[in-house]
Amino acid sequence: MITKSLLVAPAAGLIFLMGCSTVQTTKPGTVGVDRKQQMLVSEEDVEKGAAQAYAQEVKKAKQAGKLNSDRELAARVRNIAQRLIPVTRVFRPDAAQWKWKVNTLETKELNAYAMPGGKIMVYSGLADKLKLTDAELAAVIGHEIAHALREHTRERMSRAYAQQIALAGVAVVTGAGEQALNIANTVAAVTFQLPHSREQEAEADVIGLELMARAGYDPNAAVSVWKKMMSAAQGAPPEFLSTHPAPQTRIEGLQSLVPKVMPLYQKSARS
Repeated sequence: MITKSLLVAPAAGLIFLMGCSTVQTTKPGTVGVDRKQQMLVSEEDVEKGAAQAYAQEVKKAKQAGKLNSDRELAARVRNIAQRLIPVTRVFRPDAAQWKWKVNTLETKELNAYAMPGGKIMVYSGLADKLKLTDAELAAVIGHEIAHALREHTRERMSRAYAQQIALAGVAVVTGAGEQALNIANTVAAVTFQLPHSREQEAEADVIGLELMARAGYDPNAAVSVWKKMMSAAQGAPPEFLSTHPAPQTRIEGLQSLVPKVMPLYQKSARS
C-alpha cells in the first residue's frame, strides 16, 4: 500500500495541477468579498451529491417524525428563506433558479446548514433555546445561504482531496470521482464533520449580513444573535483553539459592517 501510494503521488500531483481551477464563485456585493478559490471538484458533481445527501437527511428526519414537526417554526423559516433567496442574485445571478429546499429538524442542537445548491435545514433548538426573532433567524439563514453561494463545501472537499491526492486525486480529477468516491457521503461528511475555516466563516458572516439587509431585515439582528450564541456557549474554547472566529470577534466584525449595509435595509424597508 505504501509503495503504491508513492508511485501514484507524482502522477496524481500532475493531474491535480491540470484539473484544479481558480474560480470566482460570487460577485463582491456591497461588502466586497472577492477572494478567488481553488477548486478540484466540479460544481455539478458537488450539487448532485448534495441533493442526494440532503434527501437522505430529510428521509431520516421524516422517519423519526422530526421533520417540520413544529409547523409554526417551519412556516417562519420558509417565509424568511423566501425573502432571502431572491436577493442572492446580487452575488450569484444563477442562485435564484436553484432547486431550493427549506426544512426544519426537531432537535435540541443549536445549528443550521445549507448544502450546495440551496438545501437548507434549520434545527429547532436554535430558534427555541435562543428565542430568535425573525430578523435573527434571517441572520442565521442568510449566513448559511452565503456558505452555499460561495461554494464553501466544494472548496473544503477540494482541499481535503488535495491533501489526500496520492490516494484519491486521480479518481477525482479524471472524472471517475463518483465511481471511486461516494460524493453524497463526502458532502454529508464535510457538512457535519469538517468545520468551515475562519476565512469561510468570515465570508459567510458578511455576505449573510448583506443578504438580510437587502431582504428587509435589520442587520443589527446579526449582532444580537451572536450575543445570544456567546451566552449559550459559555466555557467554549478560545479563538486560537478553534477554526471558527470567537463570538466576540464575530460581533465586533459585524458591528463594524452594519453601517455599510444599513442603507440597503432602509431602502428595502421603504419599498
